[in-house]
Amino acid sequence: MRIVWLLLILLLAGCATQGLQQRDGYVADLRHPAKGAEPRVKLVVIHYTAGDFPESMSALTGDDVSAHYLIARHPPLKAGKPLIWQLVPEQQLAWHAGSSYWRGATRLNDTSVGIELVNTGYRWVNGQRVWSPFSAQQIAALTPLLKDLVRRYHLRPQDIIGHSDVAPQRKQDPGPLFPWQQLARQGLGAWPDPARVRFYLHGQSATAPVAAGVLLSRLASYGYEVSADMTAGQQQKVIAAFQMHFRPQDHRGLADVQTLAIADALLEKYGSR
Repeated sequence: MRIVWLLLILLLAGCATQGLQQRDGYVADLRHPAKGAEPRVKLVVIHYTAGDFPESMSALTGDDVSAHYLIARHPPLKAGKPLIWQLVPEQQLAWHAGSSYWRGATRLNDTSVGIELVNTGYRWVNGQRVWSPFSAQQIAALTPLLKDLVRRYHLRPQDIIGHSDVAPQRKQDPGPLFPWQQLARQGLGAWPDPARVRFYLHGQSATAPVAAGVLLSRLASYGYEVSADMTAGQQQKVIAAFQMHFRPQDHRGLADVQTLAIADALLEKYGSR
């Protein structure tokens, strides 16, 4: 009898190794994965928290807003590596993007990983926004996380974006001091080739105005939400969001030749939505 039980145990163990999984009250057969399946994650959306670490942690672990990862301004080291807080499993959606749009897709909470960087955002000084920089340690912690997400979910450079890119009417984060160009050198985000920007400038003055409608049509092709009934103020916010990402030295939201050239260079490099 004991031999029979041993054989049964060995048989069940063999089943487990062949794709049968014992669960509470049933057995799951994992041997027939559907070809039509795909990862939930298609985008990474980067934010700043607009607060210090205790405020950020409290907000992101409460009832109203959440993110998958939180990176401190000066991440502590564990075994020589920066510590990053994971607050939501990647398989679950987090409430970080809100009403959002990118490259034809909406409800981006459903399809994205949200990364929050502890940063106070900006303060007003003499009527001007003064932005808070990101620390080198913070970006050094963010970099391997992005590399890991790109590897596991096969993300393209244009799939790593900012909150202001997907919600330009409501948000400014991560702001003009976020180092998009530095990260893009490692394939972590999009960036235009300077030579192609110069080509599309055609020798014109960078600040020469262009029709807002012409520029907005390019931004819509690249992925931003643009509609025919937008007010002039709403159009300016879309342009400003694009400039904060790709031309941060001047992000007033004015339609000019250089912004159009950058958009054309990006479309040439990464394609339209």
